Amino acid sequence: MLPTENRLRRREDFATAVRRGRRAGRPLLVVHFRSGSTDPHGSGESVPSARAGFVVSKAVGNAVVRNKVKRRLRHLVRDRLDRLPAGSLVVVRALPCAGDADHDQLARDLDAAFERLLGGVPRGCHPPGAATDGGNAAGPRNPGRDPGGSAQ
Repeated sequence: MLPTENRLRRREDFATAVRRGRRAGRPLLVVHFRSGSTDPHGSGESVPSARAGFVVSKAVGNAVVRNKVKRRLRHLVRDRLDRLPAGSLVVVRALPCAGDADHDQLARDLDAAFERLLGGVPRGCHPPGAATDGGNAAGPRNPGRDPGGSAQ
């Protein structure tokens, strides 16, 4: 069970995380993340803790399966809350195949999504010095042109 201070409850908070946050999709789930947002409902005296919410639709399965998936996701997120910045909002949306997944598969997908959102290399970006053209460090291919740039 997630502590009360770590739960997303308001529709506006879910909408903020989904519409204004970043997202990482995995085969079993999608994680929406809004970093360091302030709590508009709080008193403003202290930094709010990270909060998480879950969306598990009927496409995942019947009520028994949906509740099982929610319980597993709550447990997994509770163990990872310390990795989230204070004031952040997280919405975990289970995809239909999450109903057939076991605990370890959900944990792997959640960890991969958090890694991408919290500090991994964004998709489409490459670390400095990495070859992005299949290992051809000479530059783009232009047939008929001297790669050294000298005029003939």
